[in-house]
Amino acid sequence: MGRRFTSVKGIDAFGKTMEDVKIKTGFGGLLTLVSLSLILSLTIYEFVDYRRVHMEPSIVVDRSRGEKLVVNLNIDFPRVPCYLLSVDIMDISGEHQNDVNHDMSKTRLSKDGTPIQAPKGKELAGDLERISTQKAEGYCGTCYGGTPPTEGPNPGCCNSCEEVREAYVRRGWSFVNPDSVEQCVSEGWTDKIKEQSEEGCNVAGKVRVNKVIGNFHLSPGRSFQANAMHVHDLVPYLQGGNKHDFGHRINHFSFSSETEEEFVGKGGMGVEETKRSLGIVNPLDGLSAHTEESNYMFQMFLKVVSTKFSFLDGRELNTHQYSVTQYERDLSNNKNGKDAQGHQTTHGYAGVPGLFFNYEISPLMVIHREERQSFAHFLTSTCAIVGGILTMASLIDSFVYAGRNRLKQGGVKQGLGMAAAQGKFL
Repeated sequence: MGRRFTSVKGIDAFGKTMEDVKIKTGFGGLLTLVSLSLILSLTIYEFVDYRRVHMEPSIVVDRSRGEKLVVNLNIDFPRVPCYLLSVDIMDISGEHQNDVNHDMSKTRLSKDGTPIQAPKGKELAGDLERISTQKAEGYCGTCYGGTPPTEGPNPGCCNSCEEVREAYVRRGWSFVNPDSVEQCVSEGWTDKIKEQSEEGCNVAGKVRVNKVIGNFHLSPGRSFQANAMHVHDLVPYLQGGNKHDFGHRINHFSFSSETEEEFVGKGGMGVEETKRSLGIVNPLDGLSAHTEESNYMFQMFLKVVSTKFSFLDGRELNTHQYSVTQYERDLSNNKNGKDAQGHQTTHGYAGVPGLFFNYEISPLMVIHREERQSFAHFLTSTCAIVGGILTMASLIDSFVYAGRNRLKQGGVKQGLGMAAAQGKFL
């Protein structure tokens, strides 16, 4: 046994300390306390980091197909009555949606901005159904040359002023004089328009659009297609002595996904609260714009990025973020020429007064994934902390101890040399 241990003695990687290294010094004790404090502090910090949940971002190509983009909006127009507002959608795929009412509500606002009545899906709606039921059974009103409806409870008939107005829109005509329409006179349409002429309107709800390049806009008058062009009837908006303009305040504007409503946050938090806690900001929230011109156009150019949050408990939140660039344009002075800085400006199209949102979808998706360090990583980091600090402390102590010894030895030699010199002179 003794010979066997003697044979492996030459490969001992843990050399034993020399006797002089066992000497204890005050500096070594102080260095030991500092080293232990650092080891304890860094180990606690590493443990806290090990227990903390991190959001690790990554970017991938968005491979989703056939999804709809949900736009949540809540906008006040202080000087545009609800009966003049129209929400229209169009995109690069060729799909057009005129006067969107589904999942949308319009609330009349007084001059000071307070709601006048509960939200209603269509403007000037309220007594129309009651008036229609008061018509004689079998009544079929004329459309006054407009294109009659082909669907609904009374196909081919215009039994209300609203139906006559829609028939005019389908024909591409402007609905200028409601006093010459029997249905409008019986419903008091002109009186209602005068009553609402100085009111504002709040538009709130959701708009579902295709996930392609497109735009949706809130503009005056009914819209219709004429010769493959999107046309608005601006006569009711611009006529008369009332001063309308599209100054507005955006209370809320965000993009979301169709599955977002199914998400349940921690502690019962709602979707919007969860998104705010995750750092999602809507740049248009709280934005106000003012103008004194009726023929004025506000444009928002939006870049939409799909965003996914994956949590440790398996929940996933699919939503969207966006950036925005704002542009305003006065349509009443549409002459091409040089501006105050001498720049030549030319507009490719005349434009329509209103608030326009032009959106573009990014081909990339941002994924935020909740992650936590593994125990192996924590153990490795702890060992690195202990080993690194002890190694550095050992090196510092060795350098200081060796330096002190050299200074002592140098002082002794210098003393002996001076003594020898003194004896020689004597």
